[in-house]
Amino acid sequence: MALIKSTPKRSGWNDVFMPTSFGQLMDDFFTENRMNQAARFSPKTDISEDEKGFHIELSLPGMKKEDVSLEVKKDMLTIEGERKFESEEKDKTYHRVESSYGSFKRSFTLPDYTNSDAIEATFENGILKVFVPKAEKIAAKSIEIK
Repeated sequence: MALIKSTPKRSGWNDVFMPTSFGQLMDDFFTENRMNQAARFSPKTDISEDEKGFHIELSLPGMKKEDVSLEVKKDMLTIEGERKFESEEKDKTYHRVESSYGSFKRSFTLPDYTNSDAIEATFENGILKVFVPKAEKIAAKSIEIK
């Protein structure tokens, strides 16, 4: 036996902004509205650091590496792309779509001690991995006072 959650049909735009019950308010808070869903796509991002540099991982399910671009200007790393909803299957009727679609742009400020010329990126199984190496530390230099 399958349990199916029942969602009462809303009468208009006013119900989206003014819920009629506390339950409806909670449902809207914990589930994304369909009208807002298409407008927002922000990939989940993990950033870690080790002694060699910074590791940035973006979760981009269903995307190809051709759909993503990376750019570095001064101290800013920008990653952008677009995830498109393609419903080419004419025999399929969607009852619910919870995946997010649309374009995204994520920018990361790089610390001064990174080597932006040696940034590496790989894309595998829907995960974009970007490695930002740290620059070699410059040893302190003594200056003779004359």
